Amino acid sequence: MGGGTHRPTMDLLRSEPMQLVQLIIPIESAHRSISYLGDLGFFQFKDLNSEKSPFQRTYATQIKRCGEMARKLRFFKEQMTKAGLSPWTRSAMSDDVDLDNLEVKHGELEAELLEMNANHEKLQHSYNELIEYKLVVQKAGEFFHSAQSIAAAKQREVEAQQRGEGSIDSPLLLEQEMVTDPSKQVKLGFVTGLVPREKSLAFERILFRATRGNVFLKQSVLEGSVTDPASGEKAEKNVFVVFYSGERARNKIVKICEAFGANRYPFIEDLSKQFQIITEVSGRLEELKTTIDVGLVHQTNLLQTIAYHFEQWSHLVKKEKSIYHTLSMLSIDVTKKCLVAEGWCPVFATNKIQNVLQRATVDSNSQIGTIFHILQTKESPPTYFQTNKFSSAFQEIVDAYGIAKYQEANPGVFTIITFPFLFAVMFGDWGHGICLFLATSYFIIKEKKFSSQKLGDITEMIFGGRYVIMMMALFSIYTGLIYNEFFSVPFELFGPSAYGCRDPACRDASTAGLVKVRATYPFGVDPKWHGTRSELPFLNSLKMKMSILLGVAQMNLGIILSYFNAKFSGNELNIRYQFLPQMIFLNSLFGYLSLLIVVKWCIGSQADLYHVMIYMFLSPTDDLGENQLFFGQKFLQIVLLLAALVAVPWMLFPKPFLLKKQHEERHRGQSYALLENSLDESDEMEVRHGSSSHEEFEFSEIFVHQLIHTIEFVLGAVSNTASYLRLWALSLAHSELSSVFYDKVLLLAWGFNNIFILIIGIFVFICATVGVLLVMETLSAFLHALRLHWVEFQNKFYEGDGYKFQPFSFASLDAEDE
Repeated sequence: MGGGTHRPTMDLLRSEPMQLVQLIIPIESAHRSISYLGDLGFFQFKDLNSEKSPFQRTYATQIKRCGEMARKLRFFKEQMTKAGLSPWTRSAMSDDVDLDNLEVKHGELEAELLEMNANHEKLQHSYNELIEYKLVVQKAGEFFHSAQSIAAAKQREVEAQQRGEGSIDSPLLLEQEMVTDPSKQVKLGFVTGLVPREKSLAFERILFRATRGNVFLKQSVLEGSVTDPASGEKAEKNVFVVFYSGERARNKIVKICEAFGANRYPFIEDLSKQFQIITEVSGRLEELKTTIDVGLVHQTNLLQTIAYHFEQWSHLVKKEKSIYHTLSMLSIDVTKKCLVAEGWCPVFATNKIQNVLQRATVDSNSQIGTIFHILQTKESPPTYFQTNKFSSAFQEIVDAYGIAKYQEANPGVFTIITFPFLFAVMFGDWGHGICLFLATSYFIIKEKKFSSQKLGDITEMIFGGRYVIMMMALFSIYTGLIYNEFFSVPFELFGPSAYGCRDPACRDASTAGLVKVRATYPFGVDPKWHGTRSELPFLNSLKMKMSILLGVAQMNLGIILSYFNAKFSGNELNIRYQFLPQMIFLNSLFGYLSLLIVVKWCIGSQADLYHVMIYMFLSPTDDLGENQLFFGQKFLQIVLLLAALVAVPWMLFPKPFLLKKQHEERHRGQSYALLENSLDESDEMEVRHGSSSHEEFEFSEIFVHQLIHTIEFVLGAVSNTASYLRLWALSLAHSELSSVFYDKVLLLAWGFNNIFILIIGIFVFICATVGVLLVMETLSAFLHALRLHWVEFQNKFYEGDGYKFQPFSFASLDAEDE
């Protein structure tokens, strides 16, 4: 959150000075005061009713009302989504809407929409039923018409045979006449309807088994799909006619139809009545269609009106709900005429808060103003750093480890430079850096567009860290120019190489056989320093030693920041018995190693630094021989070794004994004060110190804690220095991977002199570069840089056990989900 007065640069190392404030607000101006404080966004309220449940709080009814209105707004949004509408986005938000009137209006709109939905469902249900009924009448009519035609043809055939000559068949014909006597025929019943197509086979099988084959089923496949009246979903169906005999069989058929979700419809055999029914159903369908369309138009118009006001209503309801939540955190005075609030605010915002409270008093026509009272407390205040869109992402990197304690040194200030730089040491390639810069430039250029959109998780994470990635890319270009690597290929950007072949037989790609023939390469690493793959190039040696130098420098910075933390808090014991021995121990060993690396570079010596450091411990008095870099080196090594040995007990023993002495003096001083002071003063002393002043001092616990801290630092100094070698290792891996893709993909494809192979090679090279080097390697270097900051750097001074300043603010309301 930005804003506030400008402060000196060094003040950015500390969180904003905070103060605990008590507000006594009249009831009539309480709502407006909280609203104005929410607009300002500089006051963090404390919950003074934490012992009460949400239902026991004063403003539980108002919160419930706002929750109900929020539910109605969610209902409106669901209806708009179904209708394909979206809320209008308007820049201007008016708060001149009365909440009571809005609640009534929301109730009316909800009732109207519910009535519209119910009517639409009924009409749509009737419409779908009529569609199915019409299809059943048409298809079943075809069944019966076909059956009647076949029966008539057979009847004519029988009559023709009867008119023939008489024969021995005459008795049979008489018998047949008896059988076909209408008075003696069995009347068959039938059931018609529609069944889902995927269930039709099972439907037929169950009918046959349930009736033991005493039914006749006829089905017809419908083209396309129909809307089921019950579910409202599209489905493919078959029209069926089941012929049966007997009421018992009919009951079984009806139950089976219900079990399979088959919709049954009545059917009349009379052909003329069938045509009449189809005509009536078609007319009814046209009427229903018109009615449904008119209802949908009316519903759409209503939803468009809601969509126009939706954002404003939603913002107002969220705002009111947050105000009443905050009011429920305040305590009511016994007079019931004022509310008492407590909370934290930055010191620089004091005048702004008083001004908005005064304006709230005037706007609410209150006769009594709000009382602003600063409280004295020993409670640790929240931590608040003023950030902007550039620095907020770097601060988030630190906050992900832990929130700084109040007035603790802020690592975020240094992270702005050190984090992208350490990343670039591992990722150094100015070709890859340019690709990374172009990618992040798109997010920065389209910043306004992406800020107003809802992005996916990965896209939102990249967009939030766009300035971090930009700095990483710029530093990668810088270190890539120093390494002289462009997709792992060295270039003579700043002039020709300073080295040439001693004779024509030497190879240009090798460092062997080269002599200096011209002035030193002006910037970065000489192209010839890359060497061959069969030997250790000078560049790799440079990267390894640079990793040690950078690590020792950053660890020293961490110890210096621990000094400022101790100085600011007035902890002289930490300055004398933590800061000083830590600086001596670290620099007696690894600071000396860094000095040797720089001296060796300056004088061009071939001394073995590994041998120097190992025998500094094993044989400190032995002659250095060819490994001596400067006069008095052996004496300096002995002094530094003794200093490192002294620093360990210096860290371990004095501090626990001095803490015990201070505790005893404090306890003795308090006892004397209790005898000399008056009763009131002694009571105040008891309250100030509390019962903890009389507790026994646990010397063993303090000593063990200091022992653990000492061992952790001594071992950590070694392991952390070695951990910085990851800068060299990751840089080497990045360079080698890039070289493999260049040599084994791009150059290999180029050597075939075939356009298709070349295109495939370029495509594979681009995919490998983007997927492996620009995505996976970027993520790997990012995580390693994160570890170096969290562990190797911040553990020297940063406790991170504070809590963040979270003021009551309306700024983030629209981004929150209900």
